[in-house]
Amino acid sequence: MGGMHPLAYILCLTLLLLTSAKKASDEAKPDWAKKSITDYTDADLERLLDQWDEDEEPIPADELPDGHPDKPQPQLDMSKLDMSNPEEVMKLTKKGKTVMMFVRITNFKTREETEEITSLWQTGLYNNHVQAERFLIEDDRVMFMFRDGKYAWEAKDFLVEQERCEEVQLEQQTYKGKHAVEKDDPKKKEKKDKKKKKKGKATVEKVEL
Repeated sequence: MGGMHPLAYILCLTLLLLTSAKKASDEAKPDWAKKSITDYTDADLERLLDQWDEDEEPIPADELPDGHPDKPQPQLDMSKLDMSNPEEVMKLTKKGKTVMMFVRITNFKTREETEEITSLWQTGLYNNHVQAERFLIEDDRVMFMFRDGKYAWEAKDFLVEQERCEEVQLEQQTYKGKHAVEKDDPKKKEKKDKKKKKKGKATVEKVEL
């Protein structure tokens, strides 16, 4: 090589760490590892990276981030479950698991406004120590993903209070926003109209003179 490969500077310290950690003798090293760092080719640098990956110790299972499939789930104490409170049961059973929530905004105007409003909601959740990832899936609808599902119900309580929240869908349950205008169900409206017509009919009685 005409000069030291730029990546060699970064990997120089890595090489030293590997050498001291493994305490390997020169005889045990492959030929490419006996070279001076300044003489390393691209292939040698790639071999060094591969060796580093192989030697790196795996993260203990209990230290993996929430939502990781290999992280052991916390033991659930059934005696502490209040079966009369379904939401509390769900919060406990979803602890440490990934949960998705779908939220629709009301009075939809533009996709950009949906992005802006739901971004403010996400910030509000962060301020309440609730971590959630947000994805725009429709012009007026977003998905919030929680790595620790127990926080999804706390987020639901926050979101239904927001002025532009139409509805929240969580674990097959739909919760209407507190400020959402209730839309008439066509079938219910038809029944109401029929009742009004019946009441509006005049009752004719035969009068004998």
